Amino acid sequence: MKVEESLMGRTTRKQLRRPKGSTRPKGAAGLRDSPRVLVLVATRKGAWLFHGDSTRRRWRVDGPHFLGHIVNHLVLDPRDTRTLLAAAKTGHLGPTVFRSTDLGRTWKEAVRPPAFPKAAAGEKGRVVDHTFWLTPCHANEPDAWYAGTSPQGLFRSDDGGSRWEPLPGLNDDAQYRAWMGGEQDGTPDGPKLHSVIVDPRDPAHLYVAMSSGGVHESTNGGRTWAPLVQGLEVVEDLDPANLRFHDPHCVRICPSDPDRLYQQNHCGIYRLDRPAKEWTRIGRKMPKRVGDIGFPLVVHPREANTAWVFPMDGTTVWPRTSPDGAPAVYVTRNAGASWRRLDSGLPERQAWWTVKRQAMSADAADPTGLYFGTTSGELWMSRDEGNRWDCVARNLPEIYAVEAAEVR
Repeated sequence: MKVEESLMGRTTRKQLRRPKGSTRPKGAAGLRDSPRVLVLVATRKGAWLFHGDSTRRRWRVDGPHFLGHIVNHLVLDPRDTRTLLAAAKTGHLGPTVFRSTDLGRTWKEAVRPPAFPKAAAGEKGRVVDHTFWLTPCHANEPDAWYAGTSPQGLFRSDDGGSRWEPLPGLNDDAQYRAWMGGEQDGTPDGPKLHSVIVDPRDPAHLYVAMSSGGVHESTNGGRTWAPLVQGLEVVEDLDPANLRFHDPHCVRICPSDPDRLYQQNHCGIYRLDRPAKEWTRIGRKMPKRVGDIGFPLVVHPREANTAWVFPMDGTTVWPRTSPDGAPAVYVTRNAGASWRRLDSGLPERQAWWTVKRQAMSADAADPTGLYFGTTSGELWMSRDEGNRWDCVARNLPEIYAVEAAEVR
C-alpha cells in the first residue's frame, strides 16, 4: 500500500502542509479514477482529508485544516459530494461550524452557529459548549442539515449550514430537559446529543440519541418525540425507568434495511427491528472475557445482518482502553447471533488506546472498506471488511471522528 505524504506514520510537518494547488507526484494517476474514497479525520487539534484511489492502496493527505482547534465532526454531503461541514471549537470563535463547497480548499464560518436562545431575565440559560454531531437531511432537502450539541440540543439549518435554528420540540420540552440531566453527567467531555438519523424513506422520520437521556423517535420532523428505550439496560442499581440513566453511545440505521437499527450502548450491544419497540441485547454472544462495552458501531452498506464493533475494557478501567492492550474489531454476519474477532495486522500487545463513538466508518465499495482512528492518533483501514488491517497514518492528534465517503 502506497501512502503519499504520510508513509506509515513517518509524517513530517512539511508533508502534511503541502501547498494547495500543487501537482500530484508521479504514479498518482489512479487518484483521478472514479469513484474514489475520501476519509475525513477530525481530531483534537485539527482535521485531515485522506484521498484514496479506486483501489484504496494509494492515499494522498490534505491537511491540517483548522490546526490547533478541536474538530468534533467532519462530514461530506453525499448529495453533491463536494460540500464539507466541520463542527469546530476554536479558541477565539468558540463553538462554530465551517462550510466548504470545494472539498476543503476554502472554508467559511457559519453566520449563526448552533446556539440556545437567550434566557429570560432571572433564569439560567444554556450555552452550547460544542457542536458534536452533523447529519445531512433527506436527499429531497439538498441544503438542510441537522446538528447535535453538548449539552444536549438539536438544531437544523436550511441554508447549507450557515444559519442554525433550535428545534424547541426537543430542546425546550420540560420532560426532555429533565432527562438530559445536568452539565456534569459523567460523560468525560460533557453530555451530548448524537446519532442524528434521518429515515431515507421519509424526511420527517428521525431518531436521535442522548448521552445521557436515551434514544428517541420523531415522525413529524422533530416537532414531537417519543422515547425508544424498551429493553435497554442501565448501570446496576440505577432505575431504567428514569431516562436520565440511559447512555447510548452510538446508534446506526441499516442502509439496506431502514427498519433495522443497531446500537452500541454503555451497557451492551443491541438490535431493534421495527415496528417493534423493544431492543434485543445481541452483545451477550460476545466472548465473556471481552464483553460488549464500547463506543463505535458500523453497519454494512448492503448486508443488514453484518455489523462491526470495537469493544473496550468495560470493567473498572476509566477512561476505557483496549482489553488487555490487544485491540480487535468484532464482526457479526448473522445479526448478532455470533461474533468473530478480526485482529490481523493490529498490535498484539501494549496498545492501550480507545476508539471513540464517531471514529469508525465504512465505505460503500465491494468489498467494503473499514476505517477507524485511535486516541493515540493512528488511522487504520481494511480493504477486505476487517480481515486484514493496515495503518494509514500515525502521529496525528487524538482522533475524535472518522467518516468515509465517495467522491467522483
